[in-house]
Amino acid sequence: MLYWLLKYILLGPWLRLIWRPQVEGRDNVPGSGPAIIASNHLSFSDSIFMPLMVKRKVTFVAKAEYFTGKGIKGWLVKMFFVGTGTIPVDRSGGRAAQAALDTQLRVLREGNLAGIYPEGTRSPDGRLYRGKTGVARLALESGAPVIPVVMLNADEIQPPGKIIPKIQRVKIRFGHPLDFSRYAGMAGDRFVERAITDEIMYELMELSGREYVDIYAQKVKTQQAKVAAPTPTDTGAEPPPAPVAA
Repeated sequence: MLYWLLKYILLGPWLRLIWRPQVEGRDNVPGSGPAIIASNHLSFSDSIFMPLMVKRKVTFVAKAEYFTGKGIKGWLVKMFFVGTGTIPVDRSGGRAAQAALDTQLRVLREGNLAGIYPEGTRSPDGRLYRGKTGVARLALESGAPVIPVVMLNADEIQPPGKIIPKIQRVKIRFGHPLDFSRYAGMAGDRFVERAITDEIMYELMELSGREYVDIYAQKVKTQQAKVAAPTPTDTGAEPPPAPVAA
């Protein structure tokens, strides 16, 4: 109930009025039956504007940290994601991550729409990065088509680190469904899963016009964090003394 209240009464009408979303290809989303909505990921607001423009409910997964925040802000963020039916995923991988994929499979087997960001995290610089193969596993195990969708300017509206989005028209583009039935029965084959994922990422590149980088976005973020980490000089601390030769 909270999902539909937010979408059509409490929040959605105001978002439509203020940001005036411009959507191309929305008819590519099927009116019924399971489908995987695979999107690029430029901003936190992606999870708000794209589902708003789809008539059916889109169920996403999100990093578990969104559900464990402290204080009033943490509680509000948690309630937002719980209310929109978002599934928490543990980025440490292993069985926890598989549990999130299993839940998405259940969503698809119930005939619903499952949303996923193949890059696994927001782009650090607006470029499109190497996709993770979870989206391929979903497609192979469910048999559902994949609908590529791109947020064209979400990073301009709400750049990473910005809480309040700018008032600017949101632009979204849906591509034609991708059918991977030719790979039926090949779930678990890592070469097939990589080929499917790369095909999806190619479609996202074509739809968005963004530069593609064949490395994982999380790796880039980790490297950036290391570069930005303060050195002893940055913090005002004295560097350790040089060792004395014996």
